[in-house]
Parts: sequence; C-alpha cells; structure tokens
Amino acid sequence: MIEKKSFGRVSPLLLVFLALGFFFAAYNLLSMITHNKAYGSEKWLWDGMELSGVTDLPLGMRKAGSSHSKFHVALTATDTRYSQWQCRIMYYWYKRVKDMPGSDMGKFTRILHSGKPDNLMEEIPTFVVNPLPEGLDRGYVVLNRPWAFVQWLESATIEEEYILMAEPDHIFVNPLPNLAHGDHPAGYPFFYIKPAEHKDIIRKFYPEENGPVSDVDPIGNSPVIIKKSLLEEISPTWMNISLRMKDDPATDKAFGWVLEMYAYAVASALHGVRHILYNDFMVQPPWDLEVGKKFIIHYTYGCDYSLKGELTYGKIGEWRFDKRSYLTGPPPRNLSLPPPGVPETVVRLVKMVNEATANIPNWGDNLNQG
Repeated sequence: MIEKKSFGRVSPLLLVFLALGFFFAAYNLLSMITHNKAYGSEKWLWDGMELSGVTDLPLGMRKAGSSHSKFHVALTATDTRYSQWQCRIMYYWYKRVKDMPGSDMGKFTRILHSGKPDNLMEEIPTFVVNPLPEGLDRGYVVLNRPWAFVQWLESATIEEEYILMAEPDHIFVNPLPNLAHGDHPAGYPFFYIKPAEHKDIIRKFYPEENGPVSDVDPIGNSPVIIKKSLLEEISPTWMNISLRMKDDPATDKAFGWVLEMYAYAVASALHGVRHILYNDFMVQPPWDLEVGKKFIIHYTYGCDYSLKGELTYGKIGEWRFDKRSYLTGPPPRNLSLPPPGVPETVVRLVKMVNEATANIPNWGDNLNQG
C-alpha cells in the first residue's frame, strides 16, 4: 500500500506572516549562520587528497559508517500535467533500479507544493505542502522548491539518514549508490554555475568574512545526496537566500532561471558545507554523448537532429525530442527513435521514455484534477 501524507493547510494570516518574515528574518539568520561556520580546512582532506574542484572518487574510498547508507529519493513537483507526466516516468525508473545490485536507494517522496492532493496520490508516494504566498514567486515556480523542502523536513517521517534531491526530468539509468561521505554531500558540477564570474553578486549574500568565493560550489540543489540533518540546517537559509536574490533586480537579471540553484550553493557555503563533485552523477543530452556508468539522465535540453544525425541545436530538427513540446499533456507512446548517428544518450533517453509509457497504466489520461 502506498503511503500518503499531507501537510495541513496553513492559515492565510500565517502565510502573510511568512511572506513578510522571509525578508525581515534573512539578515538576522545570516548573521547567526556566520557564527556557526565551524568547519576548518581539514574538512576537505580525504586520505591526503584535497577535495577541491571537480572530484571523481572511487566508491571504494568511502569510509566505514557511511558506505551503503540508504538515501530517501525526494523531488518537488506541481500538479500541472507537464510536471505529472515527468514524475510518472521518473517514478517508474526509480522502481526499476531501486533494488538492483549497487543501489542504496530507500523510499521515495514526491513533494507536491500545490497545496492540495492531485490524481497521482495513489500512484506515487506524495507529501502535500503549501506553495509560497500568492505572488511571492513572481512567476518563478521553482522558488517554491526550498520552501517545499522546509515544510517536508519539518513535518514528514523520514527513515533514511540521507536524502537525494532529484527532479521530475531525471531518469535513473543505472542503480545509484550513496555517493556522499559522512557530512560531505555529493553534488553535480554544472558548467553554467560559475560563482567566480559573479563575484560582486555572490558577495551580496556571501560576505567576505565568510571566506573566499571559491567556497561556493558550482552546483544546484539537484542532484545532491546529503545528510538529512545537514539539509534541515541548510533549507531555511536556502529559502531566505532565494527570496532575497529574487528581490534584488541585478541578481535576478544575472542568474535568471538558475537563481534558485545559486541560492542553494550560497546557502551551503554559509553553513560551511562543501560538496564532493561527481561528473559521473548524471548526463545531459545532447551535450553528453555516452551513458557509460553514469547514474541519471537529465533531459532538460531539447534534442534536435537532422535525418543524417546532425545536431541542429537552436533550430527545430527533422527529428526532435524536447520535453517542452509536451507542456499541456504527456508525450504519446512509442515515440520514433532518433536517426542513425545520434549519440547514445539521446537514443537511450527515448527508449527509456518509451518503455515507461508502455508500462504505466492509463498513460495520457488527464490527471491534473484534484
């Protein structure tokens, strides 16, 4: 039986209080964090190796006590059809790989920040939380993500010691072990997250007395495997930094759709938390060409090709797969496979989507009715 949990509705008065409190509390909170930054340089020594920059460490180097600890898979989602069909595919592949050799996956939760149940409650383990007060996200829906995690961590029963923060457009392509090491979370280095190139902006939220800008990892919150206790500390800061960044026009313009990712990176640094960076955590077609031993396919980019197998990125291809083609409803079953010459990552992605849609019951139903 699938466990369902729901976060009780917060009163309108409380939501208004939260909306105001987010901003007024941010500065006091950050001052408190400054005094709690307790990690020294020894935090980044692992058997004589300094864990700075992009680090791909053999799983065998994980020390006893953290190796093979189960992690809870959690993703935030809305009740739109666009979000729903991605969650269904993601959950299908979670179930397929969860119990395979090499997996440290524990239970699964879709954190639904629409404020009310939807028609996937019986299909996917779901915890309902409230969205930000109306208008506070200013159309940037992922600003609800840190607030959703704050509510979930405060109210849910989570058995696992670690948490994987995932997203609906992730597909598990290989069984995922716990890549974290004790208090060192595992993250993925995004080529477009460049704190050093935005030093002046980063300094608005990560003052010089906290340390060098290089302490801010080039990551977002997902995929990240992190100790639950650490995430409980970071999440309120992540929420406050996200709101402050959105409220600052220069920061909002510079960071755009990745603002919330920068906010997580800054919040982690404020707590003295650095991430082990794994290039092999996931692949992003069409730029990454081979799956190999990677663990997740992230299909955020459109894949456009000519019938000769040539990439036509930025121009609609003769063959294409782009999740944004299905904003109002799910893709059909049995999508056409890419033409010869297209990279393995793209071929594998389409085959996995096809397998999932062929096996998920009632695929294509209108599910966003609460």
